Amino acid sequence: MLNEYEEYFDVVNEDDQAVAKLPRSEVHRRKLRHRAVHVFLFRQDECLLIHKRADSKEEFPSVWTSSCSGHVSAGEDYDATAVRELFEELGIESAVERLQKFSACDDTSQEFTVLYRCCSDVAVTPDSSEIADVLWMPVDSIQDWITRSPNDFSPAFRLLFACFMAQFRIAESRPHRQP
Repeated sequence: MLNEYEEYFDVVNEDDQAVAKLPRSEVHRRKLRHRAVHVFLFRQDECLLIHKRADSKEEFPSVWTSSCSGHVSAGEDYDATAVRELFEELGIESAVERLQKFSACDDTSQEFTVLYRCCSDVAVTPDSSEIADVLWMPVDSIQDWITRSPNDFSPAFRLLFACFMAQFRIAESRPHRQP
């Protein structure tokens, strides 16, 4: 019988296909593959919001990470989860742009992860049960901080941020060709 009070995840195979539905605690205890999203929230001034995870978090408490992130619940899709997490954790209603999907690995805690980006100048209202603090920073300053003190950040954030800087930031800075 399912415990209706515990969140359930789709357990997935190496191809990200659902093979079972189990409670969160069981998925994490057994280190089974499952799904998550991360959202990078930017302001118009190109600063990225990062947040410090609450001390009470099960994994990686008190470290800095993406603007918001969360698990994909059983039966939910990545895109809907990104919009939901953005609202639940930061109080922001915004469209999101899917950037890249990452395979489950140790750095993502066995989570297939989709990275999203959005932009909003609306004031955030962080969920204090999830978030201890927030900072708006230019991405170059975040990169410098990661270089100096990588353990201040979650492994998943370091992986996603490195990809963002290498693929998306560089691509945006390339000159556009005239037709």
